[in-house]
Amino acid sequence: MHPRPYALLILASLTATALSGCHPGNAEAKQLRTSCEAGAVAACNQLAVKLQKGEYVLRDDKRAATLFDRACEGGIGEGCASLGVVYQRGRGVERDSVRAMNLFRQGCERGAEDGCTRLGVLYRTGAGVTKDVARAAALFQQACDGGDLPGCANLGSLYAAGEGVGQDFAQAARLFQQSCSAEIALGCLGLGRLHATGNGVARNDSAAASLFERACEGREVEGCFAYAAAYEAGLGVEEDLSQAAELYREACEDRHGEACARLASMYDRGAGVYRQPAQGTRFRRRACDYGYTEACEKPKEAA
Repeated sequence: MHPRPYALLILASLTATALSGCHPGNAEAKQLRTSCEAGAVAACNQLAVKLQKGEYVLRDDKRAATLFDRACEGGIGEGCASLGVVYQRGRGVERDSVRAMNLFRQGCERGAEDGCTRLGVLYRTGAGVTKDVARAAALFQQACDGGDLPGCANLGSLYAAGEGVGQDFAQAARLFQQSCSAEIALGCLGLGRLHATGNGVARNDSAAASLFERACEGREVEGCFAYAAAYEAGLGVEEDLSQAAELYREACEDRHGEACARLASMYDRGAGVYRQPAQGTRFRRRACDYGYTEACEKPKEAA
C-alpha cells in the first residue's frame, strides 16, 4: 500500500530537516562558536557576520554587536569597522554617530579598508566631523588601493566633481568602471552620468540609461531618479511616462526631494498617472520636507 500524500509530506519535511542539520554551513557556524568561546577573536568576527545575516544561525543583531566589539578589542580591524556600522545604523545597539566615527577610524588604522571608505564619507559630507574633502580623498585612495571598490567609486565621484583632487573625468571613468564591474551601485551611477554628458567617455544615452538601471537595482536612489528622468525624456530608452512616474515614486519613498517634486508635476498634468492635483500637492509637500526648497510654498508678499 502506498503512503498517503500527507505522509509523504511529513517524510520530506523530516528528510529536509535532517539534511539541513548536516549542511557544511551549520558545521562551520558551530565551529566558529566553539573557537570564539575559546578566545579566537577572528572567529568571533566571522560568527558576528553570520548572526547579522541569519546565515545558518538565528539572526541576532545584539549578539552580533557584542561579538564585533570583542573582535575589535582583540585587534581585528574588520570588527571595528563592522561595529561602527552597527552604531551608525542602530542595529542591536542605541545609535551613536560619534562612536561609529571613532570605530571607523580604528578599523581604518588596523587595515580594514571599508572603515577608511566610511570615514571618508563622513569627512566628505561633514557628518559629525569638520568637513575636509582633501582628507576624504586620501581615505578613499587608501581604501581603493587596498581593494575596497566602494572606496574607488567614492574617489571617482571626487575626480568627476574636482573636489579634494584636480578634476579628471578620464580618471573618474576608470574608477567608476572598476567599481561598477563589481556591481557597486555608486560606480554605475557615476559612469552613467559621464556617458550622459560625454565627459571622460563617449556620450551614449543608451549606455547611460542601462547604467542608471543597474544603479537603481543596487538601491542607489540617485540611480532611480536618473533612470526615471531618462524615461520621462526618452533618452536612451523609449519614452514611458508611466514607468518614469513609478521610478520617481520609488525615489521619493527613499526621501529624494526632487523625485517627489517631479512626481507632483506629473499628477498636476496627468502625465503617466491620472490627473490628481491633490496628489500633486501632497507630493510637493513631501519634496519640501525632504529638503527640495524649490517645491516649498513661497510666503505671500504683504499688500
